[in-house]
Amino acid sequence: MRKLRLVYALLAIISLLYSVAVYMVGSGTFSFIIWIFAAMFFSFLYLMDKKSLWPKVPKALRYAFRFIVATGLAIFILCQGCILTQFFSKGDDGADYIIVLGAQMRDWGPSVVYKARLDAAIEYLNNNPDTKVIVTGGQGANESVSEGEGGKKYLMEQGITEDRIIVESESIDTNQNISNAFELIELNSDMKVGIVTNNFHVFRGVMIAKRYTDVDVTGIAAFTEYQYLLNNMVRETFGILKDIF
Repeated sequence: MRKLRLVYALLAIISLLYSVAVYMVGSGTFSFIIWIFAAMFFSFLYLMDKKSLWPKVPKALRYAFRFIVATGLAIFILCQGCILTQFFSKGDDGADYIIVLGAQMRDWGPSVVYKARLDAAIEYLNNNPDTKVIVTGGQGANESVSEGEGGKKYLMEQGITEDRIIVESESIDTNQNISNAFELIELNSDMKVGIVTNNFHVFRGVMIAKRYTDVDVTGIAAFTEYQYLLNNMVRETFGILKDIF
C-alpha cells in the first residue's frame, strides 16, 4: 500500500506542476484548472490511504465512488479512441473548400496552435491549387485582430493568393467556426470539404461539420506540440461530451 501512496503523491505533484505549465502558456482557456482538480483528486486518494480512512466509509459509498471513477475512466478511454480515429487524417485531395478552425491570435501573429493549423492548410492548398480556404474566428478580448483576418494575413504572407481566401470573423467557438463558414459558401451534394485543425481536435471538428451538411467532409490534422498534447487530449474529452449532450 505504501507504493500505491507514493504513486498517488507523485501523480498529485505532477498534475500540479503541469497545471502551472499549462497556465503559463497563456492560451486564453482555463484548462489548467483540470490539472488542479486532478492534483486534488490524487491528494485525496493519498490521504484516504495514508490515514486508513477507507474502512470507515460506508460500503455503499465506497462502491458508488468506485463505480463513478470506473465509469469516468471508461468514458475517457472511449473518447480518446474516437480522437485517435482522426488523429493522423490528411484529408482527401480535390476538396472544393477547406475550413481552418480559428485559434488565438497574438500581437505578433498566430499562436503556436493556430500557426500549425494554417501551415497544414498551406500544405494542402499548395498541393490542391483549385481549393479555396475559409479562415474562421472572431476577435477575443485579448486579441488585437480577429482570428479570421489574422489567418488571412498569415496565409497571404506565405504565398496564398487573396482570391482563394474567404474570411469568417464572427464566430466564438468551434461550432460557430463551422456553421458560419458553411453560410459563406453554396453547398451542393457533389462538394468535398476539409476541416483543418490540430490532430486532437479533428474528430470533433468533423463530427460537428457532419451535423450541418451531407457533403463529403474529411479532416486534415495539424501538428500539436507534444508537451501540451496531454492537456489538449483531456480537454477535448470534455468538448466531445458537451457536443454530444
